[in-house]
Formats: sequence, structure tokens, C-alpha cells
Amino acid sequence: MKNKIYENNFIGMAVLSQDKHKVDGILKRLKNITLDINDKENIFKEVKLLYKKLDLSEKEQLFRSIIEQIEVQKQELVPMINKANVESMDNIQWSLFLSELRQKLSSPRLNMLLNISRIPGGLRFLLNLRSDILTIKRELGVSDLKALDRDIVLLFEMWFCEGFLYLEEITLDSTYRQIEIIKNSDLVHPMISVEEMIRRLGKDKRCFALYHKLIPHEPIVFIEVALTKGIPKRIDEIIGKDVIKEERIDTATFYSINNTQNGLAGLGLGKVLIARVMEYLRKEDSRIKNFVTLSPMPGFWERYLKAILQRKDKSFSLKADTIENFFSKKQKLIILKKAGINIEDSDLEWQSFNKRLLHILSKNDWPKDKEIVKALRMPLTKIAAHYLLKEKTPNGKPLNPVANFHIRNGATVSDNNINFLANTSTRGLMESCGIMVNYIYSLNFMLNISRHFRWLGSIVKR
Repeated sequence: MKNKIYENNFIGMAVLSQDKHKVDGILKRLKNITLDINDKENIFKEVKLLYKKLDLSEKEQLFRSIIEQIEVQKQELVPMINKANVESMDNIQWSLFLSELRQKLSSPRLNMLLNISRIPGGLRFLLNLRSDILTIKRELGVSDLKALDRDIVLLFEMWFCEGFLYLEEITLDSTYRQIEIIKNSDLVHPMISVEEMIRRLGKDKRCFALYHKLIPHEPIVFIEVALTKGIPKRIDEIIGKDVIKEERIDTATFYSINNTQNGLAGLGLGKVLIARVMEYLRKEDSRIKNFVTLSPMPGFWERYLKAILQRKDKSFSLKADTIENFFSKKQKLIILKKAGINIEDSDLEWQSFNKRLLHILSKNDWPKDKEIVKALRMPLTKIAAHYLLKEKTPNGKPLNPVANFHIRNGATVSDNNINFLANTSTRGLMESCGIMVNYIYSLNFMLNISRHFRWLGSIVKR
């Protein structure tokens, strides 16, 4: 056993020592994977070993090299394109020409990705690869890796479709490993212990997960559901100290949905899961008439309202000098009185107010002051409504990512669905000043989506 470990370590060190230029070493091996050779698995192992050693900038360099070097070359296509422009062809000749053109256009990069996906562990590697592409796009502001990203998405759309995906319900009878995976993967309402996860499973708490046959031991996306009477307005009503077990349920509330594979972002699997779970619960219990979420509003405080109060409002429709317009005279006086900080005399009135509001909201103890809570309730709710309904990205999508997800799926939201102090945990306050949102899903949404995904079959208990 020791000799085997030593041998593996020696091989690993040899691979690394031979590749001073790691990116070139990986690129060379990736090109070899596309060739018709029998040693693809060992080459792939070397690729994974080298890839782990890359930092984010080196990965960006690798992705650029893949785009530039593993591609159909321009000089191969120009003669054929010129031929089409100058020669007249009958229908049979044109069909033959198109067939030849398609062969020339066959992507060597997509062929490489397809070869990797067929190697044990290859699909997992490609998931991580795309996750890194999205990270580079987000953190480094890089936007010219689309060619590689689109090729991977095209491959995923083939792999994550009919015949490969299946739905299961996670229950108290599920294996400890599965329950632990769900517990560790919940980023919406993180848990400390498995016991917390167990409390989220039962008659009125349900959990459903989407799996892939090539990764059967880890869910791709999962959703947690509470069965309640009426629409919950606070998270404590579902998983906190104010939980009330209702016998007369009429509402299914989705309170946590998590994509465990960042590389699958944008493929719409969450939408499929919501629709299928709606259909399943509706058939199981005809009393359930309402399907809603109780969702966080990440970014509302740290990246939006706080930034505006600090006069960093260039990219927003809401401006710093209009914040005080959301407050009545009485509400403003309470904020000015309670802040307890000195303001420069040179500040304009709205600047002075914004500094005091920033001071109050930057602390996590403001919900304990009833007077402050009363003064903030309506203004913050209106500002949150503006954020959800009017703030857009340059592409015209809702600025808030959770709102974008649900609205794109077909859910609706209005200012009546915004819940003040719905999550008073430290995280809830720092994310969104404690505000949560109910997105409303209609039965028509369920019917339209489910009809396209009948191949998912019945949900089984894991």
C-alpha cells in the first residue's frame, strides 16, 4: 500500500516538474484527448492534477488558449465560403455542399469536451470548469470567454436532459449521507448540525432533489418546502422559534432552493424542479391551493441601499438625494434623534439624514428599538419594492438575482408581497435589513412546465 502511495506521489511530482508552463502542459494534453488513442483516462488524470495547481488568472489564460487553439481555423472555411458565392448549384449539389460544410464546421473544442464527459469523473470536471468560467466573469470582469462557455452549456443541455435526470424526495428514512449533503449545501438558511436538517423533514416539512445518473450520490439542485395555512411572512414561522404545526394546510411555501453545482447556473433546472414538486404536492393533497416562496433579498443592504447612502448611486435609478422622500417628517425626526452622531455643518439636509440612517442600519441591534422599527417599516418596505420592481441590470433583468430567478420562471411579485423584519438574524439584517419576499406561482405555470418534462417520471422517496 505504501509503495502504491509513493508511486502515485512520484508520478504526480514528475508530471508537475515536467510542466514548468502549466497552461501549455494542460493544453497539450487536452488536444491529445481529442485524438483516437487508448490512454485518455491517464491523460485526463494528468489534466486534473495540473488544473488543480492553477490560480484564477492562469485558468483565464488556459480558457483563452482553448478558445484560440482548439477551434475550426479560418483558412479551412474561406475556400468553401468563396465557392458558395461564385458557383451555381442545383438542389442536390447544394445539399452535398452543406454536408461538407457541416463536417468542416464540426467543433474540435466541442469534440474535446464530449470526450472528457465520457471519461469517469469527466462530467464533474466540466461542471467545475464552467463554475470557474463564471467566477472569472464575475470577479475579474472578463466577458470574452463566451465561446467556451456556450460549448460547455451546449454539452450540458445534452447531458442534463431526458433519461439522465430523476427526482427524489429526501425523508427521515433517507441515508445519513444524503441528509448531511443537503445540510452542508443549504446556503439560503445554513445549518450547524444534521439535527437541524432532520427537523426540516417530516409531514409538514418536505425536501425534494434532482439527481443525475452519472452523479447519483449528490443532488444537482434541491428545494425545501413548508406546508402551512396561509402565506408565511416570517422565516421563524417555518424554521424558527415561532413554528406552528397546522393541520388545515392550504399553502406550499418554498423557503430554500439551492443549486449545488455552480457550473449548471442558467440551465433552468430550478424551474423544472419547482414545477414538478408543485405537481406532486397538488396530487398528494388537494387542499394545497397556493404555491409561494419566502425568499431572501441578497444584496439589498450591502450592495444597494448602503451604497446609495454612501452616494455610490451611479448605476442605480434611485439616487442618494431622494432617499429622504420615502420618509414622513415624523419618521425623519425619529431617525435624526436616534442616530446619536455628530454631522458636519457643511452637509446638506439630505446628506445629514442619509449619514444618520446609514449609522442606524449598519448596526444589528436596531430591530430592538420599537420607535426605530416603527419609523423604518413603511420607508424600507417602499425602498425594497423599488429595488425589486424597478432596478434593472443593463440587460433589462431584475437587479436582484433571486427576483430575476423567480420572475424569469413565471412567478409574480408586488409591493404587498414584501415582508418587513421577516428575518432578524444577523445574516438576514446584513443581507436585506431583515426583509423577505413572497413570490407567487400559479397553477398555470405548473401545467405549462410539467407538460414539457413528463420524462422526469414519478418522484420517489430516497
